[in-house]
Amino acid sequence: MKNLFALLFGLLLTIPVLAQENMNIPLIEVEGFSERKLAPDEAVFSIHLEEKSMKVTDATEILNTKTKNLAKALEKAKIKDYKLVADNFSVTINRIYRSGYARDSGYVASQNLMITTSSKNTDLQKIVEAIQDSGDMSFNLNFQVSEATQKSLENELLTESLKNAESKARLVAETLGIKNIRVHRVSITSSPKPVYKMQAMRASADAGNEALLAPDSQSLQKTVMVYYTY
Repeated sequence: MKNLFALLFGLLLTIPVLAQENMNIPLIEVEGFSERKLAPDEAVFSIHLEEKSMKVTDATEILNTKTKNLAKALEKAKIKDYKLVADNFSVTINRIYRSGYARDSGYVASQNLMITTSSKNTDLQKIVEAIQDSGDMSFNLNFQVSEATQKSLENELLTESLKNAESKARLVAETLGIKNIRVHRVSITSSPKPVYKMQAMRASADAGNEALLAPDSQSLQKTVMVYYTY
Protein backbone atom coordinates (compact mmCIF):
# COMPACT_ATOMS: atom_id res chain seq x y z
CA MET A 1 0.00 0.00 0.00
CA LYS A 2 2.86 2.37 0.84
CA ASN A 3 4.43 1.68 -2.56
CA LEU A 4 1.13 2.49 -4.26
CA PHE A 5 0.82 5.83 -2.46
CA ALA A 6 4.43 6.62 -3.31
CA LEU A 7 3.79 5.85 -6.99
CA LEU A 8 0.65 8.02 -7.11
CA PHE A 9 2.45 10.84 -5.30
CA GLY A 10 5.30 10.60 -7.78
CA LEU A 11 2.89 10.81 -10.73
CA LEU A 12 1.17 13.86 -9.24
CA LEU A 13 4.52 15.57 -8.96
CA THR A 14 5.62 14.55 -12.45
CA ILE A 15 2.54 15.84 -14.32
CA PRO A 16 2.93 19.51 -13.26
CA VAL A 17 6.65 19.35 -13.98
CA LEU A 18 6.04 18.10 -17.52
CA ALA A 19 3.33 20.70 -18.08
CA GLN A 20 5.67 23.48 -16.93
CA GLU A 21 8.48 22.04 -19.04
CA ASN A 22 6.30 22.12 -22.16
CA MET A 23 5.52 25.79 -21.52
CA ASN A 24 9.13 26.86 -20.95
CA ILE A 25 10.77 24.86 -23.74
CA PRO A 26 9.86 25.46 -27.42
CA LEU A 27 8.51 22.16 -28.71
CA ILE A 28 7.26 20.61 -31.90
CA GLU A 29 4.93 17.76 -30.96
CA VAL A 30 4.26 15.14 -33.64
CA GLU A 31 2.62 11.75 -33.76
CA GLY A 32 4.35 8.93 -35.62
CA PHE A 33 2.19 6.15 -37.01
CA SER A 34 2.81 2.85 -38.76
CA GLU A 35 0.45 0.10 -39.86
CA ARG A 36 0.65 -3.34 -41.39
CA LYS A 37 -2.28 -5.28 -42.77
CA LEU A 38 -1.83 -9.00 -42.94
CA ALA A 39 -3.89 -12.13 -43.02
CA PRO A 40 -4.44 -13.89 -39.68
CA ASP A 41 -2.09 -16.84 -39.26
CA GLU A 42 -3.91 -18.50 -36.36
CA ALA A 43 -7.38 -20.01 -35.88
CA VAL A 44 -8.73 -20.57 -32.37
CA PHE A 45 -11.81 -22.65 -31.54
CA SER A 46 -13.08 -21.62 -28.08
CA ILE A 47 -15.47 -23.96 -26.28
CA HIS A 48 -17.12 -23.32 -22.92
CA LEU A 49 -18.42 -26.38 -21.07
CA GLU A 50 -20.82 -26.21 -18.15
CA GLU A 51 -22.53 -29.02 -16.26
CA LYS A 52 -24.90 -29.08 -13.29
CA SER A 53 -25.19 -31.91 -10.81
CA MET A 54 -26.06 -32.53 -7.18
CA LYS A 55 -22.52 -33.81 -6.59
CA VAL A 56 -19.24 -32.12 -7.47
CA THR A 57 -17.73 -35.42 -8.57
CA ASP A 58 -20.57 -36.11 -11.01
CA ALA A 59 -20.38 -32.67 -12.66
CA THR A 60 -16.59 -32.93 -12.90
CA GLU A 61 -16.76 -36.41 -14.38
CA ILE A 62 -19.15 -35.26 -17.12
CA LEU A 63 -16.79 -32.41 -18.07
CA ASN A 64 -13.81 -34.76 -18.15
CA THR A 65 -15.73 -37.19 -20.34
CA LYS A 66 -16.64 -34.47 -22.84
CA THR A 67 -13.03 -33.27 -22.96
CA LYS A 68 -11.76 -36.82 -23.52
CA ASN A 69 -14.37 -37.40 -26.25
CA LEU A 70 -13.22 -34.26 -28.06
CA ALA A 71 -9.57 -35.29 -27.80
CA LYS A 72 -10.43 -38.73 -29.21
CA ALA A 73 -12.48 -37.24 -32.04
CA LEU A 74 -9.62 -34.94 -33.04
CA GLU A 75 -7.18 -37.84 -32.94
CA LYS A 76 -9.51 -40.08 -34.92
CA ALA A 77 -9.89 -37.43 -37.63
CA LYS A 78 -6.08 -37.36 -37.96
CA ILE A 79 -6.00 -33.57 -37.81
CA LYS A 80 -2.50 -32.17 -38.19
CA ASP A 81 -0.75 -29.32 -36.37
CA TYR A 82 -3.19 -28.40 -33.63
CA LYS A 83 -3.08 -27.88 -29.86
CA LEU A 84 -5.90 -28.67 -27.44
CA VAL A 85 -5.75 -26.88 -24.07
CA ALA A 86 -8.19 -27.12 -21.14
CA ASP A 87 -8.13 -24.35 -18.53
CA ASN A 88 -10.19 -22.18 -16.16
CA PHE A 89 -11.84 -25.13 -14.43
CA SER A 90 -14.15 -24.03 -11.62
CA VAL A 91 -16.98 -25.33 -9.43
CA THR A 92 -19.65 -23.07 -7.94
CA ILE A 93 -22.84 -23.61 -5.99
CA ASN A 94 -25.94 -23.74 -8.18
CA ARG A 95 -28.00 -21.05 -6.44
CA ILE A 96 -31.57 -20.60 -7.66
CA TYR A 97 -33.62 -17.49 -6.90
CA ARG A 98 -37.41 -17.80 -6.82
CA SER A 99 -39.95 -15.38 -5.40
CA GLY A 100 -37.25 -13.44 -3.63
CA TYR A 101 -35.71 -16.49 -1.94
CA ALA A 102 -32.44 -18.25 -2.69
CA ARG A 103 -32.08 -22.00 -2.69
CA ASP A 104 -28.95 -24.07 -3.30
CA SER A 105 -29.47 -26.93 -5.71
CA GLY A 106 -26.25 -28.83 -6.33
CA TYR A 107 -23.19 -27.52 -8.13
CA VAL A 108 -22.11 -26.07 -11.48
CA ALA A 109 -18.80 -27.18 -12.95
CA SER A 110 -17.34 -25.23 -15.87
CA GLN A 111 -14.24 -25.39 -18.04
CA ASN A 112 -12.88 -23.76 -21.18
CA LEU A 113 -11.37 -25.70 -24.07
CA MET A 114 -9.23 -24.11 -26.75
CA ILE A 115 -8.14 -25.67 -30.04
CA THR A 116 -5.40 -23.64 -31.73
CA THR A 117 -4.09 -24.25 -35.22
CA SER A 118 -2.91 -22.43 -38.34
CA SER A 119 -5.50 -20.34 -40.17
CA LYS A 120 -4.34 -22.05 -43.38
CA ASN A 121 -4.81 -25.52 -41.99
CA THR A 122 -6.82 -27.53 -44.52
CA ASP A 123 -8.33 -29.49 -41.64
CA LEU A 124 -10.38 -26.62 -40.20
CA GLN A 125 -13.62 -28.21 -41.34
CA LYS A 126 -12.51 -31.50 -39.80
CA ILE A 127 -12.12 -29.74 -36.47
CA VAL A 128 -15.69 -28.47 -36.75
CA GLU A 129 -16.86 -32.01 -37.47
CA ALA A 130 -14.85 -33.38 -34.54
CA ILE A 131 -16.58 -30.93 -32.21
CA GLN A 132 -19.93 -32.01 -33.63
CA ASP A 133 -19.08 -35.68 -33.04
CA SER A 134 -18.14 -34.96 -29.40
CA GLY A 135 -21.63 -33.99 -28.29
CA ASP A 136 -23.80 -30.95 -27.82
CA MET A 137 -21.22 -28.13 -27.82
CA SER A 138 -21.26 -24.52 -28.92
CA PHE A 139 -18.05 -22.77 -29.92
CA ASN A 140 -16.54 -19.57 -31.28
CA LEU A 141 -14.09 -19.56 -34.16
CA ASN A 142 -11.60 -16.75 -33.80
CA PHE A 143 -9.12 -15.83 -36.57
CA GLN A 144 -6.20 -13.78 -35.29
CA VAL A 145 -2.61 -12.73 -35.77
CA SER A 146 -0.50 -14.93 -33.53
CA GLU A 147 1.54 -13.45 -30.70
CA ALA A 148 4.74 -14.68 -32.32
CA THR A 149 3.96 -12.79 -35.53
CA GLN A 150 3.10 -9.62 -33.60
CA LYS A 151 6.40 -9.76 -31.70
CA SER A 152 8.37 -10.33 -34.91
CA LEU A 153 6.93 -7.11 -36.39
CA GLU A 154 7.24 -5.01 -33.20
CA ASN A 155 10.66 -3.47 -33.98
CA GLU A 156 9.80 -2.95 -37.63
CA LEU A 157 6.59 -1.06 -36.81
CA LEU A 158 8.37 1.01 -34.16
CA THR A 159 11.10 2.03 -36.61
CA GLU A 160 8.55 3.05 -39.23
CA SER A 161 6.49 5.10 -36.75
CA LEU A 162 9.62 6.94 -35.52
CA LYS A 163 10.62 7.74 -39.10
CA ASN A 164 7.08 8.94 -39.75
CA ALA A 165 7.28 11.28 -36.75
CA GLU A 166 10.67 12.59 -37.86
CA SER A 167 9.36 13.31 -41.35
CA LYS A 168 6.42 15.30 -39.94
CA ALA A 169 8.65 17.26 -37.57
CA ARG A 170 11.10 18.23 -40.31
CA LEU A 171 8.21 19.33 -42.53
CA VAL A 172 6.89 21.56 -39.74
CA ALA A 173 10.36 23.00 -39.08
CA GLU A 174 11.03 23.67 -42.76
CA THR A 175 7.63 25.32 -43.23
CA LEU A 176 8.13 27.57 -40.20
CA GLY A 177 11.73 28.41 -41.06
CA ILE A 178 13.26 26.59 -38.08
CA LYS A 179 16.79 25.55 -38.99
CA ASN A 180 17.73 22.97 -36.37
CA ILE A 181 15.56 20.61 -34.35
CA ARG A 182 16.49 17.79 -31.99
CA VAL A 183 14.59 15.14 -30.09
CA HIS A 184 13.55 16.22 -26.62
CA ARG A 185 11.33 13.32 -25.51
CA VAL A 186 9.71 10.20 -26.97
CA SER A 187 6.54 8.56 -25.72
CA ILE A 188 5.50 5.13 -27.05
CA THR A 189 1.78 4.54 -26.64
CA SER A 190 0.18 1.14 -26.22
CA SER A 191 -0.83 -0.31 -29.55
CA PRO A 192 -4.48 -1.34 -29.89
CA LYS A 193 -4.98 -5.05 -30.27
CA PRO A 194 -6.06 -6.22 -33.73
CA VAL A 195 -9.80 -6.61 -34.15
CA TYR A 196 -10.42 -10.25 -34.82
CA LYS A 197 -13.18 -11.73 -36.87
CA MET A 198 -15.18 -14.06 -34.68
CA GLN A 199 -17.70 -16.52 -36.02
CA ALA A 200 -20.07 -18.12 -33.52
CA MET A 201 -21.48 -21.52 -34.43
CA ARG A 202 -23.58 -24.25 -32.95
CA ALA A 203 -22.30 -27.77 -33.44
CA SER A 204 -25.18 -30.14 -34.14
CA ALA A 205 -25.48 -33.56 -35.66
CA ASP A 206 -27.85 -32.43 -38.42
CA ALA A 207 -25.73 -29.49 -39.62
CA GLY A 208 -26.15 -29.71 -43.36
CA ASN A 209 -24.05 -26.81 -44.59
CA GLU A 210 -20.33 -26.53 -44.16
CA ALA A 211 -19.13 -23.44 -42.33
CA LEU A 212 -17.56 -20.65 -44.33
CA LEU A 213 -14.06 -20.29 -42.90
CA ALA A 214 -12.65 -17.18 -44.55
CA PRO A 215 -10.73 -14.83 -42.22
CA ASP A 216 -10.47 -11.12 -43.00
CA SER A 217 -7.14 -9.30 -42.95
CA GLN A 218 -6.07 -7.75 -39.66
CA SER A 219 -4.31 -4.48 -38.93
CA LEU A 220 -1.24 -4.13 -36.67
CA GLN A 221 -0.46 -0.55 -35.61
CA LYS A 222 2.17 1.35 -33.66
CA THR A 223 1.92 4.96 -32.48
CA VAL A 224 4.60 7.17 -30.91
CA MET A 225 4.61 10.76 -29.70
CA VAL A 226 7.90 12.58 -30.33
CA TYR A 227 8.70 16.02 -28.93
CA TYR A 228 11.35 18.00 -30.80
CA THR A 229 12.91 21.18 -29.46
CA TYR A 230 14.72 23.96 -31.31
